[in-house]
Amino acid sequence: MSDRPLTILFMPESAYGPTNQCIGLGNVLRQRGHRVVFAAEASWKGKLEALGFEEDLVDLAPPAEPTDDAVATQEAGQFWKDFIRETAPEFRKPTVEQLATFIQPTWQALIDGAVYCEPQLRAILTRVQPDVVVEDNVVAFPALMTSGAPFVRIVSCNPLELSGNEVPPAFSGLPGNDRSEWADFSAEYDRTHREMWAAFNSWVIEQGAQPLADLQFIHTSEHANLYVFPEEADYTASRPLDTTWHRMDSSVRETDQGYELPPSVRDRPEGSALIYLSLGSLGSADVDLMRRLVDVLGRTPHRFIVSKGPQHSEFELAANMVGSEFLPQTTLIPQVDAVITHGGNNTTTESLHFGKPMILLPLFWDQYDNAQRMHELGFGVRLATYDFTEADMHAALEAVLDPELGNRMAAIGRDVRARNGLRRGADVIEAVARAYADSQLDSAAGASGE
Repeated sequence: MSDRPLTILFMPESAYGPTNQCIGLGNVLRQRGHRVVFAAEASWKGKLEALGFEEDLVDLAPPAEPTDDAVATQEAGQFWKDFIRETAPEFRKPTVEQLATFIQPTWQALIDGAVYCEPQLRAILTRVQPDVVVEDNVVAFPALMTSGAPFVRIVSCNPLELSGNEVPPAFSGLPGNDRSEWADFSAEYDRTHREMWAAFNSWVIEQGAQPLADLQFIHTSEHANLYVFPEEADYTASRPLDTTWHRMDSSVRETDQGYELPPSVRDRPEGSALIYLSLGSLGSADVDLMRRLVDVLGRTPHRFIVSKGPQHSEFELAANMVGSEFLPQTTLIPQVDAVITHGGNNTTTESLHFGKPMILLPLFWDQYDNAQRMHELGFGVRLATYDFTEADMHAALEAVLDPELGNRMAAIGRDVRARNGLRRGADVIEAVARAYADSQLDSAAGASGE
């Protein structure tokens, strides 16, 4: 076995969750002496390089036409911030109604990006010559499957993405112990997605990749697949996985700066809890929702740290709150008593990693599935995001701040942290890359007659 540094290419979806997931893994691999390259979306320019990675970025759509004014610098993840902001009214609909008006258009936008950047990816792969290609996305990029290097898939959404007859359908937020609506949801998903999937599958095959599984938009790797979800919340008893799948119970990046509690929330009255509020960079773009949360939570005796997000200048915080546009979430969560979240997989699994109970206000995609899973396992309380009453919120706060639940969650957090999912995931990627690199050396030695 050789010990030469490996070249590892990450391609995350252009959103903070998947990109931060890859940053965490990439940082471990970089610290082990490997070359780590990001083929991320172009709005991340400079931000990944600052963390010690190489950037070889892609555009997911044609550049916007310049205006008469100076062209503004695009923020990281702006592609999806714009898309979500325009689509935000859809989040008020039941999940089954979102299939036609939000989920399907989202898939189509992802597909359009994959088709557009395919030539760019092929050029990047030629330049980089990776020993392994790692994709954290939900759609296939055929170039990644046909480069010759092994492919590792990461699922950084709720693992209901890995479907089965004994688990609720993905994106539904339906309970696991009541199947009465499962079939109708699945039938509507088929009706709204079949034609789009068939067209995408044909394109994937035309690019030289293997066909996609029925109604799946991404391949499963024959080499290794990673998914991020703690054992205590996983679905494997109902939907077992084969040996290519490796669970990372959590994947908490180690690149965040430390967070020092401001005196206004650190020095709080006895009986006042400290709570972190984050609806993610996309969910917090709903200014009306953020204003309502500030109003309701501002009348409680507790103190709050608020991740204000991209629309931070559009609303003010209450007197019992501090916050800013961006916060170092992974160093902040350990210091709070509970988390109010949209249910994104990163925040959900990070809350479990640090043993914090949650109030969940899902907006879109897998957030409903995470919210329902945490609720039915007793790890948190799911509320109706746009219809909760002030009494609902007060009752939820009382539930998640119960000392018995706090002790239970703290014990879960200790167990999750002990399993060290971040390094487990890095080990899997490194092993796949090393096996390929060694096979290339063996082939070269055989060809030279050594």
